[in-house]
Amino acid sequence: MKILGIGNAIVDVICKVDEKFITQNNLTKGTMKLIFDDKEFQLLLSNLKIEKTISGGSVANSIVGISQLGDEVGFIGKVSDDELGSKYEEGLKSEKVQYFYSKKKEELPTGTCLILVTPDSERTMCTFLGTAGKINENDVDSEIVNNSEIIFLEGYLWDEGEPKKAFEKAIHNAKKIAMSLSDQFCVERHKPHFLDLVKNKLDIIFANEHEMISLIDAKNFDEVINFSKSLNKLIVITKGENGAVSIFGDKIVENNVEKNLDIKDLTGAGDLFAAGYLHGYLNNFSQIECLNKGREMSSKIIQQMGARL
Repeated sequence: MKILGIGNAIVDVICKVDEKFITQNNLTKGTMKLIFDDKEFQLLLSNLKIEKTISGGSVANSIVGISQLGDEVGFIGKVSDDELGSKYEEGLKSEKVQYFYSKKKEELPTGTCLILVTPDSERTMCTFLGTAGKINENDVDSEIVNNSEIIFLEGYLWDEGEPKKAFEKAIHNAKKIAMSLSDQFCVERHKPHFLDLVKNKLDIIFANEHEMISLIDAKNFDEVINFSKSLNKLIVITKGENGAVSIFGDKIVENNVEKNLDIKDLTGAGDLFAAGYLHGYLNNFSQIECLNKGREMSSKIIQQMGARL
């Protein structure tokens, strides 16, 4: 198999909101908030009109994108044997993703992410992880990991306890490891662990400029570049309207964004960028071709609602 994703199996619930809703609910626009109480989550949802419900999760979105580009892919993520869990599984299988998880009735329901899209197309997320956050080492099959050219992990999945053990088992058995830092919130929460992963365990790192600045407490982007060069690993950084850059030792390659797009929703932009980039990497594209394939995929996804093409 070309690539195996391991991540949070989350069903995305997309709703349009105004700026006031974000302020009233003490949310920080453009970030992800974890909600640990199902009742709190349902209360938030009760005041909203749902635009779309779709299988999601950051790495799962990337894996679906890679499958759509024609590569053989798989995914491991924990769901419960409930209505949303069945929908999730069907959603992956319909996209030709091999789903390496046998669902059963769990104490917690299948994870859900409320994606709040404001009029400026920015998305703010409230995530109730449910059983997705209870992934453990028994859910990760060493043989499947070892039979994949690359495994792709998400920062959202990292947490102390069982998820960390699942993460470590995957890393220990992998040939090559890619990971997305996922969100500035995750970086701040797990900074020492993420720094160790970036320096010592990972081969390919995906991040945006804010996540990298936060990770190393940089004063500016030049410090990020110097840090990345010193690692001698493949670091791929998106910079919003300033395009993206890949850094491997002293080799730095940059591209620009596509102009004049009809942007509807930024959900999944990073996930689909990673999909395009990894498709290029797996098929021996040059660095600029990898970046451009990432740009092509992210440009498509932001012109529609949701994180799946």
